[in-house]
Amino acid sequence: MKIATWNVNSLRVRLPQVLDWMESAQPDLLAVQETKLTDDAFPVGDLHALGYHAVYSGQKTYNGVAVFSKTPIENVQTDPPNLKDPQRRILAVTAGPLRVINLYVPNGSEVGSDKYAYKLDWLAKIRDFIAQEMAQNPHTVVLGDFNIAPEDRDVHDPESWREKILCSTPERDAFRALADLGLTDLFRRFEQPEGSFSWWDYRAAGFRRNLGLRIDHILASPHLAERCTACTIDKAPRRLERPSDHAPVVAEFAGF
Repeated sequence: MKIATWNVNSLRVRLPQVLDWMESAQPDLLAVQETKLTDDAFPVGDLHALGYHAVYSGQKTYNGVAVFSKTPIENVQTDPPNLKDPQRRILAVTAGPLRVINLYVPNGSEVGSDKYAYKLDWLAKIRDFIAQEMAQNPHTVVLGDFNIAPEDRDVHDPESWREKILCSTPERDAFRALADLGLTDLFRRFEQPEGSFSWWDYRAAGFRRNLGLRIDHILASPHLAERCTACTIDKAPRRLERPSDHAPVVAEFAGF
């Protein structure tokens, strides 16, 4: 089984790239973020033509999350009871044996701002929601764009990013609080090349110079983590013309 997450930074713009990548990589499930589409404009037919079921929760211009799965999707939830938020950032679904929680975590703007406080509160509430989901589903995976680089090795220049947004101690503590639920950062279960990132700024030749951050993650419950055989970042789509500023993260599992 292969699952993936990808912040596509506008599905309308990136749809041909996404479809080509799906046809080539053949993920069993792909979670996407920043679709930036209203639900009535979602390209359901294109996904069905590739053999995927699709569910989505979108809004105009901003945010938006979706899940594409080769197996039927059930038990869709977009609004946890403890988090009243009009922004479309959460999509929890059941696909086969998996309970999948797709997240587009708020950016937070800058440390100390109102948006930063909103981000930390959002993370605390989503942690409670994830804990409830894990209690009911032994095969839970939480994935998406977390807008957090968990450690210095996930940052191209740790000193220049020290205590700045995406790298501040409270944000990293919130990420570790998810791990404390029993979730494993699958990428770090395996030896990885130094300078492994999933996001690069469009400016200053960020990708060419590998000035990146690892902020896109796949976290898995113990039953899933022990069956994970690989977790990688596929940088190929980032090399395309007019790419997303993020690359897909892919995890593979045996026994499913």
